Amino acid sequence: MPDLSHHARQLRDLADVLEAQSGLEDPYAPHPETREIVSGRHTSRGQLNYAVPEALQLQRRIRRYNADSGIAHGDIVALALDIYLRAKGYPPQLKSPQAETS
Repeated sequence: MPDLSHHARQLRDLADVLEAQSGLEDPYAPHPETREIVSGRHTSRGQLNYAVPEALQLQRRIRRYNADSGIAHGDIVALALDIYLRAKGYPPQLKSPQAETS
């Protein structure tokens, strides 16, 4: 019989993540950790370059959302991708503040 303990551990971890997020009223609301990171003054940033279908008019829509909300273009992309990837079961592996000071 194959050892399925690794899969069971992954399922428990996923269930923990889903349970932690289940308290959020709006499924499209940014995660509190993500809000904190995006709003941080000293958050290091990296460039994200991907070709996307022009028909989706993502650049225009991002500019319009920026004009309406005041949220920076990069933060809009970061928030949207984080929400999507968390919903699909791919949360970030964030370092705890205690680990950074140790």
